[in-house]
Amino acid sequence: MNRFSRARAGLRRAIAAGRDPDQSPNGHAEDPGAGGGTATAVAVEDAVAPPRQHPIAKDGQDVPYPLRIAAAWAWRLLALVLAGAVLLYVIGKLHQVFVPVSIALLLSALLAPLVGWLKERARLHRSLATAIAMITGLAVVAGVLTLVIEEFMSSWDQLSQQAQGGLQQIQNWLKGGPLHLSDKQLDSALGAAQQWLTDHRGTLTTGALSTATTAFEVIASIFLVLFTTFFFLRDGRRIWQFLVGLLPSAAREPLGTAGEQSWQTLVAYVRATVLVAFIDAVGIGIGLVILRVDVAFALAALVFLGAFIPIVGATLSGTVAVLVALVTRGPVVALLVIAVVIGVQQLEGHVLQPLIMGRAVSVHPLAVIIAIATGVVLSGIVGALVAVPILAVLNTGIRHLAAWQRHRPQPPPPEDVVVKS
Repeated sequence: MNRFSRARAGLRRAIAAGRDPDQSPNGHAEDPGAGGGTATAVAVEDAVAPPRQHPIAKDGQDVPYPLRIAAAWAWRLLALVLAGAVLLYVIGKLHQVFVPVSIALLLSALLAPLVGWLKERARLHRSLATAIAMITGLAVVAGVLTLVIEEFMSSWDQLSQQAQGGLQQIQNWLKGGPLHLSDKQLDSALGAAQQWLTDHRGTLTTGALSTATTAFEVIASIFLVLFTTFFFLRDGRRIWQFLVGLLPSAAREPLGTAGEQSWQTLVAYVRATVLVAFIDAVGIGIGLVILRVDVAFALAALVFLGAFIPIVGATLSGTVAVLVALVTRGPVVALLVIAVVIGVQQLEGHVLQPLIMGRAVSVHPLAVIIAIATGVVLSGIVGALVAVPILAVLNTGIRHLAAWQRHRPQPPPPEDVVVKS
């Protein structure tokens, strides 16, 4: 038996007897010089034994488990907040590019079905189909907006006077009604409201209209919108495939499909928003004509423009219609106008939007209001217009990624590792 075999046998006897390997079976210390077996056994045990850890080396040994979980979530949330802050900072610095690109995305989503129909049904080349769709779509959009804005602006003086008259009647009711408010209280409330509008006028008008202070910036923004829309419509799929190809291979499939689903959501949202705005304007306009309210077409145009801002826009435009009806036709007709506005909004919220948009674009009203408020703070009117589409796109993309993660097949267990001697 060689020296290593004797050392291993001694080590086994020491472990079996529950004693240290430097003691003999009879309890006496062995001679260190007797063949060197015991020293070799100790060396072997030190070699195979795991290294001793310092008590502080175990991470989180004395930290409660809930506190460790909270700390792990905290630094991840801080990282997300930091990333969001950096993104908002970049968008703020590049708002003159971000706003035209956002408008181009909305126009592309509106015209994408027409481009697809021309390419598939009419068998046109994609460049020709894109050019025809842009010319036709932009002509229709520009014509409708021009008609609506001209009608609204031509009736602005009469509309503002009647709205002010409605406010004066409301003030008289507040003073002489059950509340019995004093002139000082009303003046204080109106002064606070006017001061708030004055202080936030710059915020409300920020965006494309206030940043494009020169003719050059206006022209540059228009050309950027047109060129970006054209290439989004013609090469949008290729651009997206190129961007997805830059990602790691494991992330290409989920992010690629999530992006396609988000694009379909944006297309559905823009199409539904235009249809809903048109139906709202027609419904409320017919009600105003039946009730013989003045400037009914201008009020319907205001409803059409306000419907592009969900919930808030329709409410504000309906309030103006009620004030005009109160001045021109009296409180009974004003109550009937309130009933018409509420009925149309209920039809929109419970029938039209679920039917036209579908479940993929469904967003909770609280999230919509928060998104609009955030958009107003960041980019004014333009931010309010693009906040809800961005929210709908993010909602669809995140839900798709979460569903893909839940249904992804689990990796197979690793095979047994056999170490041969």
